[in-house]
Amino acid sequence: MSIADRLERLPFSSFHYRLLLLGGAGYCFDGLDGAILAFVMPALQHVWGLSMAQLGLLGSGAFFGYFIGALTAGAVADRWGRRSVMMWALACYCVGSLISALCVSWHGFVLARVLSGIGTGAESAIIAPYLSEFVPRRYRGIFTGALAGFFSFGFVAASLLGYALVPGSENGWRWAIGLTACPVVMLLWWRRALPESPRWLLATGQGDTAHAVLCKIEKNIGVLSPSYEAESVPSIKTSFAGQFVGLWRAQLWRITAMSWVLWLAVTFSYYAFFSWLPTLLIARGFTITHSFGFSIAICVAQIPGYFSAGFCNEYFGRKTTIVTYLGAAVISAASMALVSSSTGILIAGILLSFFMNGTFAGVYAYTPEIFPTALRATGMGSASAIGRIGAIAAPLLIGALYPKAGFAGVFGMTALILLFGALSILVFGPSTVNLSLEEIESTY
Repeated sequence: MSIADRLERLPFSSFHYRLLLLGGAGYCFDGLDGAILAFVMPALQHVWGLSMAQLGLLGSGAFFGYFIGALTAGAVADRWGRRSVMMWALACYCVGSLISALCVSWHGFVLARVLSGIGTGAESAIIAPYLSEFVPRRYRGIFTGALAGFFSFGFVAASLLGYALVPGSENGWRWAIGLTACPVVMLLWWRRALPESPRWLLATGQGDTAHAVLCKIEKNIGVLSPSYEAESVPSIKTSFAGQFVGLWRAQLWRITAMSWVLWLAVTFSYYAFFSWLPTLLIARGFTITHSFGFSIAICVAQIPGYFSAGFCNEYFGRKTTIVTYLGAAVISAASMALVSSSTGILIAGILLSFFMNGTFAGVYAYTPEIFPTALRATGMGSASAIGRIGAIAAPLLIGALYPKAGFAGVFGMTALILLFGALSILVFGPSTVNLSLEEIESTY
């Protein structure tokens, strides 16, 4: 029995729940890191006397790091393994976060945010492709959607930290950011609990090791391990440049292009909304406390958004889920641009948060599936990195656009970009419903 068939026959068990908790904790802290800046930006603007343009640059620092981390981590993970990249990424993120909390100038703060962003971007790009390789096709959509759903817990935690700590004292922002460095303790947990991916081991010519890892998993679950028969899967060794070139070969270039456009549209819109949310509400006339209260309600809407989309991933397919949630997000963003009352803004913001995060649950499940094992992390990492270009551009563009176009202009532009992303996957995205990773790969 092949390695792939043995992975497909595994029942969903405590092993998979442990993977979900471990990977989900990583995404939770990624979400915390990405969201906490939105809640400290008003305080930093006051402390350092920043202009809107400088504030936009400060917001883009971490996203520049995300780009570097995501782009390099995927290629490294495909070449040398997923597990070690995840642990180094977490260490880098924690160190950068701690330095950020101690900075005395906004220039140093930007550099520290780049460092933490490298770790966050690398970790975010690796978790989904790594863990999806352990999960049978009949559970993979809902598993990966639920995995991405842990981002929402990080955003809610960031909103609560921001609400509780930032307005209370001059150094409240330091405590809020410093607390995001706490997940360094996860390194010890990950080192003991995470095995390397048997699919990756097999694809790199380490069949014996893949068999040993899988035997241990089967023993823990209570499944009888079959006798090992060597599989004729060639070891794939290419240069780093060759890995990126491979994404653009004849069979994959449409997939790669579609994934890049999708990630760019969704990530730009996501961070245009969430990075500036408290600041935009304050600029619209809300008090800082009222703004943070609205932001908490909007962030809480992420939780049902993610997990409802995880359910839809499995029962309606990843492509259908992404297109549907993106379409609803377009309507929500347009409503955000048109409404004027505080109640209307709150309702439109909650709906936009729900559907935007539901879209991400589909995107994180879908992207690793559409690339072959030898290029899975490279494909996911490059798409995530391209998405980070949108995240880099969003704070800068919103900072420049808002004084000229106002609240309506910001969210009108967001609606158009989301529509472009929906059309890209609708036209060019393949269906992955009820297919194993090997069956999807065989279609290219």
